Amino acid sequence: MAKQNVAEQFVDILARAGVKRLYGVVGDSLNPVVDAIRRNSAIDWIHVRHEETAAFAAGAEAQVTGSLAACAGSCGPGNLHLINGLYDAHRSMAPVLALASHIPSSEIGLGYFQETHPELLFQECSHYNEMISNPEQMPRLLQTAIQHAIGRGGVSVVTMPGDIASKPAPEKSIEHALVTERPGVRPGDDEIDKLCRMVDEAKRVTLFCGSGTAGAHAEVMEFAEKIKSPVGHALRGKEWIQYDNPYDVGMSGLLGYGAAYEATHECDLLILLGTDFPYNAFLPDDVKIVQVDVRPEHLGRRSKLDLAVWGDVRETLRCLTPRVKPKSDRKFLDRMLKKHANALEGVVKAYTRKVEKHVPIHPEYVASVLDEMADDDAVFTVDTGMNNVWAARYLTPNGKRRVIGSFSHGSMANALPQAIGAQFTDRDRQVVAMSGDGGFSMLMGDFLTLVQYDLPVKVVLFNNSSLGMVELEMLVAGLPSYGTTNANTDYAAIARAAGAYGVRVEKPKQLQSALKDAFKHKGPALVDVVTDPNALSIPPKISAEMVTGFALSASKIVLDGGVGRMLQMARSNLRNVPRP
Repeated sequence: MAKQNVAEQFVDILARAGVKRLYGVVGDSLNPVVDAIRRNSAIDWIHVRHEETAAFAAGAEAQVTGSLAACAGSCGPGNLHLINGLYDAHRSMAPVLALASHIPSSEIGLGYFQETHPELLFQECSHYNEMISNPEQMPRLLQTAIQHAIGRGGVSVVTMPGDIASKPAPEKSIEHALVTERPGVRPGDDEIDKLCRMVDEAKRVTLFCGSGTAGAHAEVMEFAEKIKSPVGHALRGKEWIQYDNPYDVGMSGLLGYGAAYEATHECDLLILLGTDFPYNAFLPDDVKIVQVDVRPEHLGRRSKLDLAVWGDVRETLRCLTPRVKPKSDRKFLDRMLKKHANALEGVVKAYTRKVEKHVPIHPEYVASVLDEMADDDAVFTVDTGMNNVWAARYLTPNGKRRVIGSFSHGSMANALPQAIGAQFTDRDRQVVAMSGDGGFSMLMGDFLTLVQYDLPVKVVLFNNSSLGMVELEMLVAGLPSYGTTNANTDYAAIARAAGAYGVRVEKPKQLQSALKDAFKHKGPALVDVVTDPNALSIPPKISAEMVTGFALSASKIVLDGGVGRMLQMARSNLRNVPRP
């Protein structure tokens, strides 16, 4: 048997850790690794058009599967392009291993062609970031990087010069048993006892849930029922907690709706479950607050806490719920459910009034039709900006759907590359990229990746020929919109020229048939919907500080608009409210 080189050993370890594919752009210092992949049937090389796409795709794959995903960039500019997608993956707690290939080791520090310093560049967007300087380091260093990414949830970066990758691997390398799953984290008994006392003493408790409630839906519902608590959520908690939730009072934050704001401010005790909700202006400062989080560095960094509980949500509630005393008084819960339903009744007309005649098309209408027509287990990837608004308000979670976006990092152009990573995990699962024309055009070259691999991603393009969220920020700040207009481009024609299915929709009556045909198409498809750039109506009492940088200081609901099927859910929950 021929002796392995370092690159081959590197690829073997990745495959042993469960990595199925490596996203990147081939070149120079990366060539030995790509060649090793060519000769290894356990892992595929995915050729994208831009390394930023590679990192976004790996991050999305990791979020869909919960397993380690990987990306790579060649020396200098190649791996530098990874950084934006890696920031997003890291802030989303997606386990991603990034290979930053490097210039020849003998030339490091001498101003060589394409020289950068990856060990410095990626420091802020990784848990682990080290360079392999000799073959003997590689197995243990890579295994350490993998365990950081999986164990801590986020990015690890391994820098490897191309000449090191080509050298023979050490004869007797140490290969540890790899950690591939994270354990449950249970709080100590003292913390559970303190939290139990606080819950028992409070008359009105509200739960506010984030992405840390993933896998804990049943536990949250059982706890809410026992203590008669309304349940609100942040945007990243929506897909995990809103469905089958008779205690739902909506979402708080800039894109919020319903009664979540009131429920968090009118309670005696607010329990933050698995959320690193960044907008502290939405959180109360005059009620007792408990935060439960698996990452201790998150505890207390958004608001003053009366109790910090280090543990994951599911294990914490499994310990807590049997110990708390059941509450029988539903007055607070029922009042919040009524407020929630009334709030949704007041805004739902925004997307139902004369939509069949409105040209350009209401984007709210597009989102509501998309929600109705998409598969029950569809994966939606959502561009930052106005598409966040439409996804937050119209996509209906059900426990099987996924909604992935750049919700913490807030990058443009994320939806298309994230759709690539999501679709590679399962070609038979429907993946829909909700893209804006601004974000789509930024990384539009990777639409060719869909065509090359015949990935059946459906891109639904909300084409308002503008950077809509930026225009909103300017408007609220009292500034005339400037530099926000995009050319009125026929993206469907571009899609067809690239060899994909493309259709342009300019009238509401064309929308349903266009989506139906695109969803039936076996390969990649793009539905270019011309939408109204003036879709937002702004409440009269709002200051510049309320929107700039997505920070709200006083208003409870900033963006007026419909809320899709959530109104029906709220009406259904009202059946649980006792009648006088």
